[in-house]
Amino acid sequence: MNAEFDTHARSYRDEVDRAIAFAGQGVEFFAERKARLLERSARRLLGDPAQLSVLDVGCGVGLVDRYLTTRFGSVAGTDVSAAELELARSDHPQVSYALSAPDHVDHESDAFDVVFAACVLHHLDPFDHRRFVTELVRVVRPGGLAVVFEHNPLNPLTRFVVSRVAFDAGVRLLRPRRVVSLFHSAGADEICSVYTTFVPLRGRLAQRLEEGLSSVPLGAQYAVLARKPAR
Repeated sequence: MNAEFDTHARSYRDEVDRAIAFAGQGVEFFAERKARLLERSARRLLGDPAQLSVLDVGCGVGLVDRYLTTRFGSVAGTDVSAAELELARSDHPQVSYALSAPDHVDHESDAFDVVFAACVLHHLDPFDHRRFVTELVRVVRPGGLAVVFEHNPLNPLTRFVVSRVAFDAGVRLLRPRRVVSLFHSAGADEICSVYTTFVPLRGRLAQRLEEGLSSVPLGAQYAVLARKPAR
């Protein structure tokens, strides 16, 4: 997988932007939506995000990280692609990036307040899903928050976009219940699913609409949130 994403590192933004052009927004719009959901969830469950550390697992070129640095106290990222990390470091020098093996997050256990992976699972072999989510839970602190973002296979526009992106060729999208099951297997609790990205619009009204529709399983993407049990 690292070789595949090394190949697409410099074209990643352009490929995704072409695939979603019909929505009237670029890839940065969807990255900011994820950052906002992370901030809102962390504030509700853990306290002031400015006092919290966050790790982006499978960070790629750091699209979401750009919007986290102004929201969280510290931001780190890890990925299997050296080429994508090179671009991420260049664009976000304030973020601490590290190369990781596909089956291991290169950080100590209990190291971060918030750990998340954005649209990574569907690129992995299904046999690796459990190990990957277990690693997310391992590196988050007891009581901390682990989050998986994924494309919603119930949304036809999402499936259309995925079919147009070269590095998504042949992937199988996961339903939320599968991710919930993986978190349960990893020993997490307080697990819930929320749907996001219903309308490609900015502004306070759009934000309120998104929050109001979060339980409706038709958003373009979803997030599964889980807590690591406190000791």
